[in-house]
Amino acid sequence: MPRISGVDIPDNKPIRIALRYIYGIGPKISDNIVKEAGIDGQARANTLTEDQIVQIIGIIEASNIQIEGTLRRQVSQNITRLRDIRSYRGDRHRRGLPVRGQRTQTNARTRKGRKRTVAGKKSVKGMK
Repeated sequence: MPRISGVDIPDNKPIRIALRYIYGIGPKISDNIVKEAGIDGQARANTLTEDQIVQIIGIIEASNIQIEGTLRRQVSQNITRLRDIRSYRGDRHRRGLPVRGQRTQTNARTRKGRKRTVAGKKSVKGMK
């Protein structure tokens, strides 16, 4: 498995797809990197030479793309800042609810977690 920027990328996928396994690199940036390196996008990651891997790493480092640890840290700091200034978005993050205006009466299970059953009123038998 080739390692690019400290991340193991799958070797049985085309390089333009495999680069997307790096946090912060999506389809557009991946295609730009492959094009700039002059590598066929459909070439499998395990068929790349060491020189091509070094070239890809150089392109990623040369472009001011934040990836992996630094990007995760920045996103975390942004969320912490929103929480600290007590903004609406920060409050939604704190409560674990959707942040971008999605409905919550139904759906939103990804953010809210599994359903928790709320105990209803207990009926007393014999009373009419």
